[in-house]
Amino acid sequence: MDRIRVRGGNRLNGIIPISGAKNAALPLMIASLLSDETLTLDNVPRLADVNLLQHILGNHGVDVTMSGKRAGDDENDGQTLRLSAKNIVDTTAPYHLVSKMRASFWVIGPLVARMGKARVSMPGGCAIGTRPVDFHLDALRALGADIEIEEGYVIANAKKGLRGAPIKFAKVSVGATHTALMAAALAKGETVIENAAQEPEVFDLADCLIKMGAKISGAGTSTITIQGVERLHAARHSVLPDRIETGTYLMAVAMSGGDVLLKGAKPELLQAALDLLAKAGAEITSTNEGIRVKRDGNRIEPVDVSTAPFPAFPTDLQAQLMALMTRAKGTSHIRETIFENRFMHVQELARLGARISVDGQTATVEGVERLKGAPVMATDLRASVSLVIAGLAAEGETMVHRVYHLDRGFERLEQKLARCGAAIERVAG
Repeated sequence: MDRIRVRGGNRLNGIIPISGAKNAALPLMIASLLSDETLTLDNVPRLADVNLLQHILGNHGVDVTMSGKRAGDDENDGQTLRLSAKNIVDTTAPYHLVSKMRASFWVIGPLVARMGKARVSMPGGCAIGTRPVDFHLDALRALGADIEIEEGYVIANAKKGLRGAPIKFAKVSVGATHTALMAAALAKGETVIENAAQEPEVFDLADCLIKMGAKISGAGTSTITIQGVERLHAARHSVLPDRIETGTYLMAVAMSGGDVLLKGAKPELLQAALDLLAKAGAEITSTNEGIRVKRDGNRIEPVDVSTAPFPAFPTDLQAQLMALMTRAKGTSHIRETIFENRFMHVQELARLGARISVDGQTATVEGVERLKGAPVMATDLRASVSLVIAGLAAEGETMVHRVYHLDRGFERLEQKLARCGAAIERVAG
């Protein structure tokens, strides 16, 4: 199993290109099931989760082709996928595939909307919480689907098609909003989704669906209105830049010091994080090329923050911020409100010398003068990259184990950091 070796102490200087967003690419790929014509997606990141979803969609009969490299292509450009769901050959998403990636459960919406039926395995547990699918199923029921659960599978039927209806989520859910949005695109009549997720990835999905012929208004707000259409057609769409990758590298530079341009990053996708980092002492500048982040030799200022749905500070940057705050000159408080088990990285950061205590959903981080390298274990995607960030500033060597988590969500992490001066490498086996 591969590991990442980091030797701390180097400042970061240079340019880091920001990849397409994983959390946008996955629902966009699933949206291909809604049409019998080809959906072309540009700027798709090269990630393990993207590869796995290609396999899952192939199980349903989606033909996925990838553009080959051409002379002059930048290695940092995202890949282009062409997804053709002309013939859906299977409406079952089996356990052995869905269990590997929770987002694959979202195929249930497009399948029941287009084919009138779907049989999708329950996704099971998750390292960072239970993350139930009740809201997904409630949305489909509201649209007229009959839902049964048998032997660990959700069986959804809508023999006469889905019908537009009001949907009001009791709690903001990005995944359930994706499911409702895709299903309602082909439902007869009007659907109004209230308390919808406002994340940029939801807007990106809606934008793509509109290009395919869907009639959607209000995406990016808490109320989305969809007028169902009979069919969707071919379209081309570019995946938006990854705000979580952007925030991660912002914190890496704030941790190590230096001056880096995050090429292609869009500040409006993570303004809450930018404001917080500026408060912590990083110098943030928006340019025509992206976001530039600088930090000199001054200590990091402590901050207090609670995670919350967009546009607030995202839960997917909580672990990275905690790593940064381990070097702050004072005490920080980080409250996690989205997932109940998302402090598993605390014990691993403590191995590097961090002082962190947890009381319920609040972590108190007492900044220390120095961290010292040690072997650590990744527990999930965002926790694993927080250990890399800590290792950039730790004395000596940090070896991060189980980095397959990293490969799910960060494209060529070690190469991007190494190009800016980090002493980081992947160790095979």
